[in-house]
Formats: sequence, structure tokens, C-alpha cells
Amino acid sequence: MTPDVVAVKDLANYELLVTFAGGEKRCFSMRPYLDYPAYQLLRQPGKFQLAHVLNGIVAWSKDIDMSPDMLYLEGEPVQ
Repeated sequence: MTPDVVAVKDLANYELLVTFAGGEKRCFSMRPYLDYPAYQLLRQPGKFQLAHVLNGIVAWSKDIDMSPDMLYLEGEPVQ
């Protein structure tokens, strides 16, 4: 089972630094997802920077979020 997200920081080039319960960190690129209709609004100035943790997931609004499973499995481990 994937641990919950406990912290998120937006980085340059539509990347996220995600911290999971237990302290593990991963870097996740949202660039490939910005072509999907669900995430296209994140291209607007200032929208991507609204990333926050909501109930263990990363969310930007009530309609835009990313599951911890995807963030963990596709993210690159950070030391």
C-alpha cells in the first residue's frame, strides 16, 4: 500500500517534490500530464503553484488532484 503524501513543494518545469508518510521523498514531473484535459488548467500562470496536500493526496483544487500511487510509482527517489 502506498503511503499518504504529507508534504508537497512545486518546483520549476512543472515538477513536484513529494514527501510521503515515513519521510521518503520523490520528484514527480507533471509535464506529460498537462496534455490531458483534466490537468490543462495547471498551465495557466500561478495555477501549478497552488499544489497542496489534502487528505493524503496532492490537490490543486476540488476538481484537480493526483493520487499518491501515481506520485510514488512514477516519481524519482530523492536522497
